[in-house]
Amino acid sequence: MLASGMSACKSKKKAAEATKPPTGEVEVTVLCSGPDYFTNKDYFRANAVGESMDQQTAKSKSLNAARGQLAADINTMVKRVVDNYVNSREMNNQEQLEERFEGLTREVTEQRLSGTRTICEKLTKTPEGTYKSYIAIELSAQDLLSAYNERLSKDDQLRIDYDYERFKETFDQEMENMKGK
Repeated sequence: MLASGMSACKSKKKAAEATKPPTGEVEVTVLCSGPDYFTNKDYFRANAVGESMDQQTAKSKSLNAARGQLAADINTMVKRVVDNYVNSREMNNQEQLEERFEGLTREVTEQRLSGTRTICEKLTKTPEGTYKSYIAIELSAQDLLSAYNERLSKDDQLRIDYDYERFKETFDQEMENMKGK
């Protein structure tokens, strides 16, 4: 029993050494970052850092950068959803339909970004006297899907070709693929 306890300690020590940065490098910890702040099947998430001599400007920079990243991630994912959805539907007016979806994507994304929720916010002061704002935000995937459904259902041209259940299935599959990204 003593031997197994000693070997367990040795393996923990080796594991700790294996995660140390190479000589001459220092590991940097980024606040409001890491696996807890990755997009998953339920939430789109983004984080950012802003730095300024002014505290409020640092916060504004980090929030704007995080929102920009969130919007880019949403647009990329929804583009894949639309491509997969339209291709699976094999519609004659595919190009026109994709253009309409893309227009609605921009509109819904801009509208929904106001519904983001801050899940982490830290403010530090650097040795140089500047402020660094770290922020992580999230947006509910289901809220976004509901907003798309509402807008798509109101569009006369798209309503003819729109199948909510198939769109939702495609959306949910893409969200599942987003895990850990």
